[in-house]
Amino acid sequence: MEWFVIIPFMFLLFALNMRIYLAMFAAIIAYFMFFAQMPMQIAVQRLIAPTQNPSLLAIPFFILLGTLLGTTGIASRLLRVADLLVGRMVGGLGHTNVMLSTLMGGLSASNLADAAMMCRMLVPDMIRQGYDRGTAAAITAASSLITPILPPGIALIIYGLVADVSIGSMFLAGILPGLLCSALLILTVWIVARREGYRPSRSTRPTAQETGRTLIQAWPAVLLIFVIIGGIRLAIFTPTEAGAIATFVTIIIGLFVYREMRLRDLTDAFGQTARQTASVLLVIMMSSALAWIFSLEQAGVALADWIMSITQNPWLFLLMVNLLLLVLGMFIEGNALLIILVPLLKPVVVQLGIDPVHFGIVVILNLALGTLTPPVGTVMLMVCNLTETPFAEFIRKGWPFMLALLAALLIVTFVPAISLALV
Repeated sequence: MEWFVIIPFMFLLFALNMRIYLAMFAAIIAYFMFFAQMPMQIAVQRLIAPTQNPSLLAIPFFILLGTLLGTTGIASRLLRVADLLVGRMVGGLGHTNVMLSTLMGGLSASNLADAAMMCRMLVPDMIRQGYDRGTAAAITAASSLITPILPPGIALIIYGLVADVSIGSMFLAGILPGLLCSALLILTVWIVARREGYRPSRSTRPTAQETGRTLIQAWPAVLLIFVIIGGIRLAIFTPTEAGAIATFVTIIIGLFVYREMRLRDLTDAFGQTARQTASVLLVIMMSSALAWIFSLEQAGVALADWIMSITQNPWLFLLMVNLLLLVLGMFIEGNALLIILVPLLKPVVVQLGIDPVHFGIVVILNLALGTLTPPVGTVMLMVCNLTETPFAEFIRKGWPFMLALLAALLIVTFVPAISLALV
């Protein structure tokens, strides 16, 4: 069990704010130098092996897709659709914020990109209409958590690769939990809006002419959602092929249909996608080597035996996992936790008869909540920075939305059918 020291060593490097892939790389090198009776060339082989997986191609396609949305005009048209649907409700702009995140979640794949876009598109209008800055920031941050759960969230792809689960199944499993989060957030916005006196964003019902015009302008964006989800569900193409087709269609829409995207926007998107893909791929390479070490040392078996000695109740186990991830998510970045803990916990999941797809949605929802909690909540920090919201104000105004998301987590955890109904 001497090898076990690499785990606290890795967490210590995380705490010292070292980049995720460097901390994992240091742990891998430490294992091969001090505990493994194997040449260092094996470490190199284990790092390179995951790059041969063709499923990884889905990641750059969906990152590029999310990057292009803001420049093609698709996001602004989805905003009009969202306003059409919920604008007349009390707190109309808050509902529009949540609804737009739900519509964008089927396209953007990144909660950080989603939150940044909302901060620019909606928060200034919310403040002008009388919303408290902290409330506007909290709604924006909370609604962005829908994105990693709805397909094609990058976390769904990474979990599928790490846990050896069908990415298409993960995409389908995320739909209903994502819609549940959206519904609970809309209910919470309505309660807060009534208490604070926030007005609807529109005072009249949309006319048939306005509705028709808005839907006609937005049909390419709606088509993209059906291309991604419907194509995978009907087994017309794989998630990777869906990403490639959706990206190609988005470029055509931006250049020739809406004509709002310039060639410079396209080259900038390619550069940004390359940087983000490299970052994600480095983490996946390190995680694959770590998973191989855990398998070699039978770490998952040891953890399974220890947990089974405490409880053999699958519901109690899931509750323990929720508490563990919520606490660790306050201090450690979500993707790092997913990559480290899933290979260790999967043997337990199998022994307890828990569906790995359902377990994946529970894990991803937990880690999404971690992006809202101090001290390292990435979405929380970015939204506070972009909206110039004091940290204490964000916490004070954001707790109702956090409670709504925690309620969604508990429902998804103890009602597996929500995750598995469409799979």
